Amino acid sequence: MRRLSLTGTFAVVSLTTMVLLAGALIYLFSSTLETQARDDGERVAETFVTMGVERVITPMMRQFWVDPEAVVYSERQLLLIGSANRVAELDSLRLYGISGEALWSSIGPPTALTADELALHNKALRDLALVSTIVQIEGRPVLSVFVPVTYGDAFSQPYGVANVQLPYAATESLLRDAVVLMSSLIMVALLLAWLLLYRTVHRASTVLRAQARENEHLALHDPLTGLPNRRLLSDRLERAIAIANRRNEPVALLILDVDRFKEINDTLGHNRGDTLLVEIAARLCKVVRDADTVARLGGDEFAILAPTIASLLDADRLARRIHAVFDEPFMIDELALHVDCSVGLAVLPHHAADVTELFQRADIAMYGAKTAHVGVLVYDADSDDSSTDWLLLGDLRVALGTDQLSVHYQPKIDLVSGDVVGLEALLRWNHPQRGNIPPNLFIPVAERSGLIRTLTRYVLEMVLTQVAEWDRVEAQFAYLPVAVNLSARNLVESDFAEFVEDLLASHMVEPHRLELELTESALIEDPTRTHQMLHRLSELGVTLAVDDFGTGYTSMATLESMPLTTLKIDRSFVVRMSDDPAGVTLVRAMVELAHEFGLAVVAEGVEDEDVTDQLRALGCDVGQGFLWSRPVSGDDLPEVLVQLSFRRPEKEASLR
Repeated sequence: MRRLSLTGTFAVVSLTTMVLLAGALIYLFSSTLETQARDDGERVAETFVTMGVERVITPMMRQFWVDPEAVVYSERQLLLIGSANRVAELDSLRLYGISGEALWSSIGPPTALTADELALHNKALRDLALVSTIVQIEGRPVLSVFVPVTYGDAFSQPYGVANVQLPYAATESLLRDAVVLMSSLIMVALLLAWLLLYRTVHRASTVLRAQARENEHLALHDPLTGLPNRRLLSDRLERAIAIANRRNEPVALLILDVDRFKEINDTLGHNRGDTLLVEIAARLCKVVRDADTVARLGGDEFAILAPTIASLLDADRLARRIHAVFDEPFMIDELALHVDCSVGLAVLPHHAADVTELFQRADIAMYGAKTAHVGVLVYDADSDDSSTDWLLLGDLRVALGTDQLSVHYQPKIDLVSGDVVGLEALLRWNHPQRGNIPPNLFIPVAERSGLIRTLTRYVLEMVLTQVAEWDRVEAQFAYLPVAVNLSARNLVESDFAEFVEDLLASHMVEPHRLELELTESALIEDPTRTHQMLHRLSELGVTLAVDDFGTGYTSMATLESMPLTTLKIDRSFVVRMSDDPAGVTLVRAMVELAHEFGLAVVAEGVEDEDVTDQLRALGCDVGQGFLWSRPVSGDDLPEVLVQLSFRRPEKEASLR
């Protein structure tokens, strides 16, 4: 049985309620009118008895009620009663004694009371109150009212009952007309109210349904191009693979990346870059089949799913047809843009066994096509020595946004006071099959592929989320700045400073709590852009540090012109201090140089107390290394900080 829609359910429930309400109002109105009409009739009857009967009957007639045989009405008294009867336009008047005996009637010989009338007669005497009922006489409705007769004093003992019968047909007709009129008005009013309410609810429901459809569309489609997004593509890919497995047919997935798209954004602006993406999406949709899916994965990456492909050769032809889309220039605001792309192709079951592997293999093939500048490349793990990197890159892309990636924190120690003065955030990757992968393996791969831009932003998001959480629950972290490593690629992103500013604001973290570390090579890769970006970041209140100092070729002019606050000596120099005097000399020179430029000095890789003493003697400000703590997770950090607080010099002295 088909279920009613929300609007239909509301219509049925509300209409039923309105009908019940209308019935209740009509019943209440008709009952009120009928009660009022009977009350009016009873008042007429009571007035007639008081004014037309009790005043006519003289005191000597009191005996009449006691012994009717002993007293006979005079002609004048009967005429007066009859005259009053006519003036009141009564249907009839009958008088009865206390026991219910018939004494007199205005319409002929008095008749005895019926059983029902006798009950009403007795009730009127017992309660000294009016009692009425509607009876049918010769097919006419008559209001029959029993009025106790007390002869001028309502509190005296009654000596009879007057039965006044009033014509009721006209009253009933008026009541019926009034009820019909009022019922019509009530029904019309409630119907109009229901229509207005239904219209309002229907409009609201329509808007909500449209909003729900829009939200569902936005959740599954790219807002810029209108293409399916990664989530919808994954759903369709899973269904396609399930069908293909039953039919033993291949499924092809192509991943396309626009070459040098960042330069277009930087040169022509993001608006024209967005326009180009829309044009690319339109062209791609024209060259694929109806059964195929074109999706935008994000940025300048697109994917094409071919759920029904005859062979690997046909998939390769499709990839080259898609690549040919870029042969013609794109006209953007009367500018002819010649754009190229890199396409990677993977086919299930030839290259992968499930959705995740198919995505990885296609992504690896795309990266290989971009690296080799071949335009289109079919996945082949044995085709190049760099296939390990491709595999690692594909896995790293999948790891983004999962619990495979986490951030650990290593404390920085003031070499004089022993206080913890900061933390460095270090990315860790726990691969589900390969276990822990060292950063020196996957960071270079991310650098070469450009994924480092996304990876750095992801790490910043995790770090500031953790800092905001610490600020809420851990008072001991409230003053500690956290350092995050940057790539040279981040420094040439035009919107990177705005990204950092928005991230700090959204997490309500003070800018001085974030320190950004960059290597010497990053400082000199693109000096102009780097100089501009570092000054923009410094203006935000973020502190800046040079990491791994001594391993690059930073000039004195570079150190002087950059808004740096900290210089970190590479661990290779610190390790040499324990057995090489030349190492001590190099570190002394670096410390003195940094202090000349007003920079704080951090020594990395400190592992023993002797080196710590030497660094302290050379004037080094801060140490960092396994001597105090290995990098630990955010959950384990509080315990480490408690332990370090007992290792401070004054603590150790007090314990001794």
